[in-house]
Amino acid sequence: MINKKSLWFLTLFSLILVLSVYYITMPSELLITKNKKNDEVAKVNKTVDKEASVEIEESEILTALRVEADEQMKQDMEDLQIVLTSVEATSNEKNEAYEKLQLLNMTRGEEEKLEKKIETKFKLKSFVKIDGDQIRVVASSDKHDTALANDIMRSIQEEYKTKKYISVKFQK
Repeated sequence: MINKKSLWFLTLFSLILVLSVYYITMPSELLITKNKKNDEVAKVNKTVDKEASVEIEESEILTALRVEADEQMKQDMEDLQIVLTSVEATSNEKNEAYEKLQLLNMTRGEEEKLEKKIETKFKLKSFVKIDGDQIRVVASSDKHDTALANDIMRSIQEEYKTKKYISVKFQK
């Protein structure tokens, strides 16, 4: 028979689990609505001030890489959420799935942070993929400058305490 303490523990634990899964899945929805609002604001700004607007278009390669990475991440998240909500899964399997979900979200956040850093510091659109201790950067640039690639690698390595294997590739 379940006593009151066990019942309260299970209730609170299930509430925390549901809220954490909701929190993990929530940022992508918020980003979509914020991007739509930003696009509308950008359209208004372009019509108001055509002289000062500078358009930077992302190359097709970067778009394709980003779409592929997003699809892979969504698929991985769906698989892990299926494990989390499965009745047959053990608590260890659910814990591992939850930790993998957290790791996926943290990795995606780091990738976005590095992309923004490259864009602000070097004025380049880029795609960053982190896989363990390997970081792959694809930058959209006409010039294939080794000094620029070296600067990008150094600026990325500044973010980490441990040694990372960073590769930079330039695409038009």
